[in-house]
Amino acid sequence: MRVIAGKFKSRQLKSVDSKLTRPTTDKNKENLFNMIGPFFDGGVCLDLFGGSGGLGIEAISRGMDELYSVDKQYKAFATIKENIQTLKIQDAAHVYKMDYQKALQQFANQNIHFDLVFLDPPYGLKISQKILDFLVENCMLKKGCILVIEDLNEETIEIKEPFVLKKQQSYGITTLQIIVYEE
Repeated sequence: MRVIAGKFKSRQLKSVDSKLTRPTTDKNKENLFNMIGPFFDGGVCLDLFGGSGGLGIEAISRGMDELYSVDKQYKAFATIKENIQTLKIQDAAHVYKMDYQKALQQFANQNIHFDLVFLDPPYGLKISQKILDFLVENCMLKKGCILVIEDLNEETIEIKEPFVLKKQQSYGITTLQIIVYEE
């Protein structure tokens, strides 16, 4: 696993040594960022189910200013921290070992607003809509915020206001939805 583009292009990242995470392949990561970017002019990124941290780190490499990466699994948390330390981006990246609900509440209390959000929850939880509702109700999204949701095909959510569906792509058993927050 590696960083695809930007200031950390070709740098190797560690993956999580656990069956509890699903790393995004380099090819899928490249396709994803070509759809949403591919580069950014600053901003704050949330990777709510961080895994190895690859998506959030890719966003930093491509121009995001700040990253909030969350994972409740210890191995994932440790891997994200290690990848961030290897790239020496500790000043731009905040890593949390906690449940997604606690993290969202903490960020809401801190009045943090996001420009880019990655939601790749564990399969079967059916929580993406609940997370979107929380982000909107707590005014955590900046106008034009891009949200990337990856979930099982049968758990694909219906996109409705204040979101606009920009792209939807199926990959085997999963669907990737790219939506934009329009106030």
